[in-house]
Amino acid sequence: MSTPTVVSIVDLHKSYGEREVLKGINLEITAGEVVCVIGPSGSGKSTLLRCVNQLETATSGTIHIHDDEITDENVDIDAVRARVGMVFQQFNLFSHMSVLENCTVAQRKVLGRSKEEAHEIALKNLAHVGLEDRAQARPYELSGGQQQRVAIARALSMNPDMILFDEPTSALDPELVGEVLKVMRELAEEGMTMMVVTHEMAFARDVADRVIFMDGGVIVEEGPASQVITSPQEERTQQFLQRVLDPTRTD
Repeated sequence: MSTPTVVSIVDLHKSYGEREVLKGINLEITAGEVVCVIGPSGSGKSTLLRCVNQLETATSGTIHIHDDEITDENVDIDAVRARVGMVFQQFNLFSHMSVLENCTVAQRKVLGRSKEEAHEIALKNLAHVGLEDRAQARPYELSGGQQQRVAIARALSMNPDMILFDEPTSALDPELVGEVLKVMRELAEEGMTMMVVTHEMAFARDVADRVIFMDGGVIVEEGPASQVITSPQEERTQQFLQRVLDPTRTD
């Protein structure tokens, strides 16, 4: 029995005026797969993620989540976002709400859960990321790493089909990066379908089932993580990884 496809992207284009950011992306992600997207700034990585979550509207092409075309102009955007969780660079928590309230507001408004059920689910997911004891804290009372873990718990509380991570550690102090990556590793081990834009090459190599290298709005190379990270086939991928893994290089 084949593994079901969660996301299917066909000939996806995205332009801002005259500037074409995505130039015909084709990609499938299956249930339980962890796909890391790497590449230089401006390559279209984050735009691709935002199209999958319908934060950006594709110029042309289609995206299906399971059998539902989310690029259809009549799609229920809230329903899409309930199925596709997103964790941002900046944590995007509501500063005037407690941690618990941050994890329950979408459950109640979008999924129609009762206050009691939403609280129970939120507390379970806060425990999952090691923050059940901070449920009543405000975001400003937490470290950046803790805030990002709350953002993950918030996404999990919607019972999504997959979670998108847009450079989730890039705004963190270096010593806080590990605690967020640890939670993401655990989610991967539990079978969560994940699409991760990241500069953390060791995480991509160790956790991803597949790595995609993007540059100039196209997928230049994709394959098993060990192959793309340690022995890339394309010259552009080789150049990028040499620079990322050895920033002192100038050639």
